[in-house]
Amino acid sequence: MPIPPSLPIIVFDLDGTLADTAADLVSTLNLILEREGLNAIPLASARELIGQGSRALIQRGFTLQRRALSPERLEILFDEFVRHYGEHLVDRTQLFPGTAEALERLSRRGHRLAVCTNKNEGFSRRLLKELGVASKFEAICGRDTFAFCKPDPRHLTETVRLAAGRLVPAIMVGDSKTDIDTARAADVPVIAVTFGYTEIPVARLAPDVIIEHFDEIDDAVAQLTERVIA
Repeated sequence: MPIPPSLPIIVFDLDGTLADTAADLVSTLNLILEREGLNAIPLASARELIGQGSRALIQRGFTLQRRALSPERLEILFDEFVRHYGEHLVDRTQLFPGTAEALERLSRRGHRLAVCTNKNEGFSRRLLKELGVASKFEAICGRDTFAFCKPDPRHLTETVRLAAGRLVPAIMVGDSKTDIDTARAADVPVIAVTFGYTEIPVARLAPDVIIEHFDEIDDAVAQLTERVIA
């Protein structure tokens, strides 16, 4: 059955939005920090460091402990990070409560779904496959899929184009300032989740709608769909 053209595509961030990846990311970060003679960062304190990719996570870990990090050393540590994280991608990572059910409902209703993340595309695909939901998405685009990434609005618009075959109305779902800034720059309405990784509470970032659980996404999407197709 063809998908009604009036329904917007729903584009999700990954880390902190669809999946709680913090434990595996921070575990890898702490391995790197301890090898460099720095202290491990408690998971509760490190969650807000996540969201802009592995290089930024490493840099933030060093900055937090007032240790300088040269670009050359960062690249070496980044390679170590990627190697270790790739071997422990879903040790403790899991979907947030209600995620799989929400994706099924939205898909069944006729929405195309996609992922736009600053995580490496290969890791993103493998993670979503191992969590059992990769097949729900028409496109899974990471920071290396295009020559640009969030908050560049083209990361979002090209994800939409890849998923739909053309540029169509869309709704973004994310957890951070990066996601909200990206959506705003692309002139796309945005739903923010409260359970993700952000230094600034999402309510202060003025998304179009805020949800506290994926049980609430149906109403949020319906509300914004009326605006998108009006």
